[in-house]
Amino acid sequence: MAGTGIILLRWMGEAPLDGGALERIRGQVETVFAVPTHVQVVNGRPGDSLDPRRGQHSSTKLLRWILASGLPAGAKVLGVTDVDLFIPVLTFVFGEAQLGGPAAVVSLARLRRTYDDRPAPEVTIEGRLLKECLHELGHTFGLAHCADGACVMSRSNSVLDVDRKRAAFCRDCRLRLRGLSEEAEGS
Repeated sequence: MAGTGIILLRWMGEAPLDGGALERIRGQVETVFAVPTHVQVVNGRPGDSLDPRRGQHSSTKLLRWILASGLPAGAKVLGVTDVDLFIPVLTFVFGEAQLGGPAAVVSLARLRRTYDDRPAPEVTIEGRLLKECLHELGHTFGLAHCADGACVMSRSNSVLDVDRKRAAFCRDCRLRLRGLSEEAEGS
């Protein structure tokens, strides 16, 4: 994509993540966006992101922390964590991104459970994480939510919604993404 030099997937979770899974996701992200993509491991998160009353972390504070960490020029950075995220108006979020901006964050916390709150199989978790990574990065490239429920840019209010999506942009979103890239190239 024009105007983007690199995508960084930053693991900032509490527990170690299967490096193979993040590397497979890195490869797929790189293919989808046609931008060199690298994995980084960051030790910790900001201490003020946890809301003790809710027992969740503020995705907005995590975004601010990512931005304050100093981003390479033209980079997109996607923080990947294992803590449960929220924004004040919602019970939880799978992730948050700056529309057209350089940063996004995604959480594995709710992606690891089945509909009846049992642990999900690793292959399911990895597929869900890929979809949410593509979704939030799509926002950073300027894409809004899509009405096509199978498109990776459709809204997800539950893991059932995530599972219904494909790990791909619909035709309209692909065209929009191409158009946004061409606009960025021309500016």
